[in-house]
Amino acid sequence: MAKTTGFLDQVLTSRTTERYRIGISLVFLLIVWLFVGQISAGLPNNMLLMAAAVIAGYMAINIGANDVANNVGPAVGSGAITLFGAVALAAVFEAAGAIIAGGEVVSTIKGGIIAPERVGDVNSFIWLMTAALLAGALWLNLATWMGAPVSTTHSIVGGVLGAGVAAGGWGIADWNVMSKIVASWVISPVLGGLIAALFLYLIKRTVLYKSDIVPAARTFVPWLVAIMAWAFGTYLMLKGMSQLVKVGFMVASLIGLGIAVVVFVLMRLWVGRRAATMENSTEGVNALFVWPLIFAAGLLSFAHGANDVANAIGPLAAINDALAAGEIVSSAAIPLWVMLVGAFGLAIGLLLFGPRLIKTVGSEITELDKTRAFCIALSAALTVIVASQLGLPVSSTHIAIGGVFGVGFLREYLKQSYATQIHKIIENHDASEQERLQPFLDDFRNASVEEMEALLKDARKNKQAIPLSKKERKRLKKIYREELVKRSHLVRIAAAWIITVPASACLAALLYFTMRGLLL
Repeated sequence: MAKTTGFLDQVLTSRTTERYRIGISLVFLLIVWLFVGQISAGLPNNMLLMAAAVIAGYMAINIGANDVANNVGPAVGSGAITLFGAVALAAVFEAAGAIIAGGEVVSTIKGGIIAPERVGDVNSFIWLMTAALLAGALWLNLATWMGAPVSTTHSIVGGVLGAGVAAGGWGIADWNVMSKIVASWVISPVLGGLIAALFLYLIKRTVLYKSDIVPAARTFVPWLVAIMAWAFGTYLMLKGMSQLVKVGFMVASLIGLGIAVVVFVLMRLWVGRRAATMENSTEGVNALFVWPLIFAAGLLSFAHGANDVANAIGPLAAINDALAAGEIVSSAAIPLWVMLVGAFGLAIGLLLFGPRLIKTVGSEITELDKTRAFCIALSAALTVIVASQLGLPVSSTHIAIGGVFGVGFLREYLKQSYATQIHKIIENHDASEQERLQPFLDDFRNASVEEMEALLKDARKNKQAIPLSKKERKRLKKIYREELVKRSHLVRIAAAWIITVPASACLAALLYFTMRGLLL
């Protein structure tokens, strides 16, 4: 079984299979072209609808390839689930979310960023939407190739903004809405990072730093998982199921509370049984978070499919209605075939091209274990709930990546703070005891953050000499400055976030003018 899984993981990520993955994508788009051609045979300008459907399918593939990594990346990086298992799980839940909870009507102008009445005519509106879709898809394709997880919502927002300004001038845009989107570039990752780091520190203080880890885990882990259950129950009612049933925060919160109570009781019983054979170590605690992480990956994918499928099919639904009715629409009914294009496009993009970004999010930014991944998943749901109640604009992509950076920077901070403590201990001893220093340094250098804490406690109790020369102290400081978060990834991802809206906007404007010039 392990060999089969390893082979499948290699197939999904190997460069030698890339041509086949691209070929499968092209076959899917060809099927979309032929199918839409069949069902739209009586419509005027049905070639435009066929082209728009192919572009929407291409956009959905890119959403699956880029955005879904944030939902399952931490679970894969921590080893809670294999890459193939995560991809299969997310593909099913993404498609289910899109089809079951994607809604019957979608806003065609994402977030009200432009005024559709300022567009001159139906043809201009169709060109605008087509250009926005293609620009968003091309930018997502480039970002995925660069290994940068970006917001698919911001990609389509930039596309609609750029094509809208090209079609109706600068006055067509709602710049107040755009200012909120710019604010989300900072608010989302900072809030996500802070909440993830806060929960990781809480777990360390209440469980991992205890000498008797098992009793601490029996007490606190059920509460932590119950908090996650409340967060996801509330999150799904507010976001994932919002197209099916509209509920306020209090009702959603009470439903989440009911789920949390059930989960708490079940976790209490399960952890109690596991405690008899559980290791008194970090690994023992990590094992308790495997199933919560798998459920979190599935639920995040369901909510993402329900919400973000609109980024691919909203403009397509608008083009379909505009061609059928001969007028500009601000909201459009979604035929089943449009929803299927989005749902299958998401699943295919994730299966064929998602693993690259999943590996980036899960293991290349910072090292994740199951406890850290749990905090990131919990942060993803809690941050959206907090932000929605405070009226803050946030991006789920930025929140998830902010959570990864947050736990990484917390580890760096803790490691450096331990360095300061060790120096204080060292300064109290003389040079005659140097021989006893080296074993301690060797152990400390190779220790994890939790093991470093234990070594420091032993050093304080022992009060034996740990003398260092000036040169050795400098070398020790360098060891503690080890970067647990890769700065190159931080710079690349932050740069991609900042230029997503302007890049897709400029590209959409160029595509709009090109289409207008060719079709007039």
